[in-house]
Amino acid sequence: MKLDLSTKHTLCVLRLSAIGDVCHAVAMVQAIQKQYSHIEITWVIGKVEYQLVKNLPNINFVIFDKSQGWRSYTNLRKALSKQKFDVLLHMQVALRASVASLMIRADIKIGFDKARAKEGQWLFTNHKILPQDQPHVLDGFMGFATAVGVENTLPSWDIPISSADLKWAKQQATEDNIFVICPAASKAERNWLPERYAEVADYMAEKGYQVMLCGGTSQLERNLANSIIKSTKYGLTNLVGKSSLLQLLALLKQANLVLAPDTGPAHMATTQGTPVIGLYAHSNPGRTGPYLSLDKVVSVYDEVIKQQVDGEVTWGTRAKGQELMALIKTEAVIKSLQSSM
Repeated sequence: MKLDLSTKHTLCVLRLSAIGDVCHAVAMVQAIQKQYSHIEITWVIGKVEYQLVKNLPNINFVIFDKSQGWRSYTNLRKALSKQKFDVLLHMQVALRASVASLMIRADIKIGFDKARAKEGQWLFTNHKILPQDQPHVLDGFMGFATAVGVENTLPSWDIPISSADLKWAKQQATEDNIFVICPAASKAERNWLPERYAEVADYMAEKGYQVMLCGGTSQLERNLANSIIKSTKYGLTNLVGKSSLLQLLALLKQANLVLAPDTGPAHMATTQGTPVIGLYAHSNPGRTGPYLSLDKVVSVYDEVIKQQVDGEVTWGTRAKGQELMALIKTEAVIKSLQSSM
């Protein structure tokens, strides 16, 4: 069933996490805004993710802080107690998101089609988006825009970056050619080997690029950055743990090329039109790779999953193993970089 928001007034988006998925959701939300400029949009979002999109225009954000446990649900109910929405886009299948959806009053609650509505999400909605055959996550999200009558679902992004954040980025990126490595994913098994990151960093430094390491504040990310630096011949600019999300976004905007595994900054760079060399072993890059740089991905996923699964592979199946990223060779990454310069 396809709806039309022309006669509707209020829309709620429920997408709490993660950074990459929120980047995809921004394209969907802005597609809706372009067609229905009158619609009042509220976005229920995670605390960390809010920091990236807080300056988006004409959106009322309500923060869902999962660290508060059950209080996060009561706080959400209080925050929205005086509101009832015409439409809710329930865009996250995790059970915690479905429980959160119970705190949101809406006449129409749209979720994924039953095949993708995992963890019982289909029980919490009364409308479904159309099934899709092997979609990228972003295309899956655009199914929600289609469900409310949006005609142009070609993704584009406009995430405001302040002049202060742009100034900070330009102060860090002092050379003409900038190569950014965001080496850490949320799980250590998805990270490439530090000595191979270092080999690529040295190659790019020899090509005249200012090489920069970026990432968050976790000890895992700091340790990985230190290991990379110890293995390099040339000096790197180490910004791991030294930037806000919007400062990082500004830096990714300044970059000529970005190297990253399956992690949020790869998708942040995509929103800025910066080419990304994505490194994949555990997940299918056709589903979760950097949307505008899928031709640049270096992946061993297909060969790994064929070894692990007999017969047909379900779309989105993850490969298992702690050492899979070691199958990605430095030479393959450099080859992708060469074709992208």
